[in-house]
Amino acid sequence: MANPAEIDIKINQLDHVFNGNGARVMALRQVSLMVQAGEFVSLVGPSGCGKSTLLRLAAGLMAPSSGQILLADEAPAFWRRRKQIGWMAQQPALLPWRTVLDNVRLPRQVNAQNRPHPHTPVELLQMVDLADFVEAYPTTLSGGMQQRVALARLLATGAALWLMDEPFAALDELTRAALTTELLAIWHRFRPTVLWVTHHLHEAVRLSDRVVILSARPGQVQGDITIDLPRPRDDTSPEFQAIVRRARQMLGKGD
Repeated sequence: MANPAEIDIKINQLDHVFNGNGARVMALRQVSLMVQAGEFVSLVGPSGCGKSTLLRLAAGLMAPSSGQILLADEAPAFWRRRKQIGWMAQQPALLPWRTVLDNVRLPRQVNAQNRPHPHTPVELLQMVDLADFVEAYPTTLSGGMQQRVALARLLATGAALWLMDEPFAALDELTRAALTTELLAIWHRFRPTVLWVTHHLHEAVRLSDRVVILSARPGQVQGDITIDLPRPRDDTSPEFQAIVRRARQMLGKGD
């Protein structure tokens, strides 16, 4: 068994089909992908290409129609039972009747774990710049602040794998840029394995070790770009722009 802090992802010849109301929709076709433990990988592609479906399959929320997903050589359900898979989406899904601090405490209250967490909930809120809002309620916070709470809650799980489905998509550009910068610093500190879904090519190149391009439905791997630029990245540099152009060309191959 792998160390709980080291989860890689192996996806092999994966297909997924949705059947409903007499219709058969192939969402993903023959997807094969390897993600190393501690790697930050972005998935980009047209709407409806299966990015979120792939995340749900990796989380063990659904079983693939065919093919295989292994997390550190185990089925996703194995790591779900051990609370090693964290999830963050566009909606922060905070409990409005609980304070910010109590929302961050929640994962440890509902999922008692034998392993100690190196940081208290208050320390985690300090990491996301919310130390002054521990007693506030979610409805009094801006959208960006609510997502900071959601990020602190994710950290509280101690999960080694983060599955992140456009968590900053609904935020304004300045808030989004600030949060992605903070997220990158936190990722460097904890080094979880990250699968990040986004429609934003600049964001993907700014954050990731690799950018994986999916085709239009049924989603297939159309490109896999390694980003060798040092962080923090200057998105105005010629090297950065060249990678964005390359990714955009790959996105257009299926048009």
